[in-house]
Amino acid sequence: MKKIITSSVLLLFGSTLFAQWNYPKTKMEIVSDTYFGVTYNDPYRWLEDLKDPNVISWFKDQADLTNTNLSKISGRDELIAEWKKLDKLQPAVYYSPIKENGKIFYQKRMPGEKVSKVYYREQMQGAEQLLFDPLTFIPGKTLSVQQIIPSYDGRKLVIAYSERGAEVSTIQVMNVDTKQFLPDIIMAIVRPGSWTFDNNAFTYMWIKSADNTDPTSRLNPKTKLHKLGTNVNSDIDFFSNETYPALKIESKVYPYAFFLKDSKEYIFAREGTVQREKKFYYAPIAQLHSGNIQWKPLSTLDDKLVRSADMHGDKMYAITHNGAKNYKLITTDLKKPNWATAKIIGPEKETQTLESFTRSKDYLLLTYSDGINNQIYKYNTKDLSSTEVKLPFTGLVNISCMDTKTNDFFIAITSWNKPLTEFLFDANTNSFSDSPFNKPALYPDSYKNLVVEEVEVKGHDGVMIPLTIIYKKGLKKDGSNVCLMDAYGAYGISMSPYFSVRLNSMAVKGVVIAIPHVRGGSEKGQDWYKAGYKTTKPNTWKDFISCGEYLVAQGYTSPSKLAGTGTSAGGILITRAITERPDLFAAAICNVGVANAMRVEFSSNGPANIPEFGTVKDETECKALYEMDGMQHVNAGVKYPAVICIAGWNDPRVVAWQPGKFAAAVQNTSTSGKPVLMKINYDNGHFTEDKDVTFANFADQYAFALWQCGHPDFQLKK
Repeated sequence: MKKIITSSVLLLFGSTLFAQWNYPKTKMEIVSDTYFGVTYNDPYRWLEDLKDPNVISWFKDQADLTNTNLSKISGRDELIAEWKKLDKLQPAVYYSPIKENGKIFYQKRMPGEKVSKVYYREQMQGAEQLLFDPLTFIPGKTLSVQQIIPSYDGRKLVIAYSERGAEVSTIQVMNVDTKQFLPDIIMAIVRPGSWTFDNNAFTYMWIKSADNTDPTSRLNPKTKLHKLGTNVNSDIDFFSNETYPALKIESKVYPYAFFLKDSKEYIFAREGTVQREKKFYYAPIAQLHSGNIQWKPLSTLDDKLVRSADMHGDKMYAITHNGAKNYKLITTDLKKPNWATAKIIGPEKETQTLESFTRSKDYLLLTYSDGINNQIYKYNTKDLSSTEVKLPFTGLVNISCMDTKTNDFFIAITSWNKPLTEFLFDANTNSFSDSPFNKPALYPDSYKNLVVEEVEVKGHDGVMIPLTIIYKKGLKKDGSNVCLMDAYGAYGISMSPYFSVRLNSMAVKGVVIAIPHVRGGSEKGQDWYKAGYKTTKPNTWKDFISCGEYLVAQGYTSPSKLAGTGTSAGGILITRAITERPDLFAAAICNVGVANAMRVEFSSNGPANIPEFGTVKDETECKALYEMDGMQHVNAGVKYPAVICIAGWNDPRVVAWQPGKFAAAVQNTSTSGKPVLMKINYDNGHFTEDKDVTFANFADQYAFALWQCGHPDFQLKK
């Protein structure tokens, strides 16, 4: 049941308290939702209509106020200049090279460039040739390449590009030999899929609309098949609930169908949501043009396949948590798949979690983690032996195989205080050599003198929470240091170590960087993830709070110097941390964050996230969503810390009204007198490759937090 009550109340505490910040007046029109006998009031529901001129004006006024105040903070412009200088020290960055028929295709961004361009070369040592420059393709527009997919003969290339971080792509197909685009253009798709083996058609994920304000725009998506030279309007609905209603694919699910060149006898498909367990289908390739593919289940949710999966010939490899809370790698035969009797080739380890695996011609490289650092094991598919790979140094490892007809891997390693270094690894000889692509950056000596501590903190319920602390050598633990805490805690995504120029530049300035590994990630396996999931979600922000209390107790910082930040799903963490313990923080950053969890499922990307957070249509999950909802826990008369909320106007993942409603609530209620700002990035989505936009965005966030925490380099200009 729903009822609307219009209130004339504009500001609960009058205009005097907020005069110094001159917030745009925010009306309160209370909408009441009753679920399972409990009524929940929402005074800011009207902000969800992003097409309403009054709402558009409200966000614009908030953006103007924020930009005016941020421009007065010293150190902000200097921070952008520093990041640009450091970016020019980073050699060319190569993205995911793909080899097809002797040609190597890749994206590359040169030092100082805003976005990457598309190139190819013949073999590893061939001359590089530019194929696509997104900055000059459409005059006056800054595009970014989302994905490239070469045909198997290497003669055609699908290029998917988007504008202003929208994550909704336009597809064009280039003739590689002539470097000219074919007439085929497909607008407003989520992502391209894969080529058919005759190189004359490819799949892509179709959605109804690119409108990120339309809550129905991503319901009932489809994998479509486009044949080159044909009208897009006649593209085949290749895999969807509409075409295959017997599969009962839910409207929120992304139905992917794809081809794999190492398993050419089959067509594969899977249902995609944020749920970690994967549901796969397959069919004989002979049915490709039948018009009625007889899809058979390849795995169900009960098989608990998560993380990585791959196929080679008649074998399928997959990671599972079925009977293995730290995960294991298993394999089954595609001719007669049976996951219950699948062979274990990567056993569960007691003190490590299996993160991923990567396949080459004769080997599988398995990546395990102790929660921070990775270890690599090599599995020989011929003699079935398994040996550890001795890495050049410890840290986070990313592995790829450009050509599965060889046993050559790219292994990139990074850590909190070591920039990414990429190697070429020959699995036949276990030898490492310099990568022909990515070279390590050489940063100033001050970036080499950062201390990293790994500690464990007792949580509210006695569970020990891993905490990474990064700081400048010689730090005094007297409570005088500004500290920035950053955590996530959702989808089983771990806060793995990597060299962050942005965060480390703060550490160089004397800021303590703290990374709590809260529950909801999977640093300690499947149980760690499930301990911060739906009804157990409060552990996520309570772990964050416990780590903040530890940092204060140990003298790293003090409440007047402590700032917290959460991005995307981390918006739940930061908004609930400051609504539960406003006294612990001086400042908070809600970066494109989920701050109104009870309303997530009513946004364009919300239905796909129901498996992670829940739905208000279920009584237990509804109560859990209320607990997660930062806006619902903003109370009148509380002295909240300074808050900056950030939204991307083109964000398809977390719509702008999510952080917007939280900012409105805190502006209207806080009695601390501290600023509450709402930043709108009109040239951004959830994120963007554009370095100029990214640098300006994070400089605003950090400058605000450091200003409010009293850092001497970030104060109001005289």
